[in-house]
Amino acid sequence: MVGRLASDIAMRLMGKHRPTYTPHLDTGDFVVVVNAEKVTFTGKKWDQKTYTWYTGYPGLRSETAARRFERRPELILHEAVRRMLPKNKLGRKMLSKLKIYVGSQHPHQAQMPETIELGSKRK
Repeated sequence: MVGRLASDIAMRLMGKHRPTYTPHLDTGDFVVVVNAEKVTFTGKKWDQKTYTWYTGYPGLRSETAARRFERRPELILHEAVRRMLPKNKLGRKMLSKLKIYVGSQHPHQAQMPETIELGSKRK
């Protein structure tokens, strides 16, 4: 359910959950995601979804979602959220406020983050 979780996170990063939302301003919150290794895809996406990138040399590098999950599971959620944010300087600023961690430990206890259940199926 990477897509549901990513869309909720993107909404919080942009600030669309606030009544003071303004598209050209960064009014969103910082988001800390823990247990990134528990994300799931539906269907055959683990084998059929591919991530590609350009290295600077001829040709593209690519890997499946299952291979990326083995290597760095937090990148799956990071890429999904990045693609849902605006593609400009403001979007990059919003993405810098996203912190994703594998496991339940994170170094942001001093900021007293609130726990919010995101990505659940809406009724």
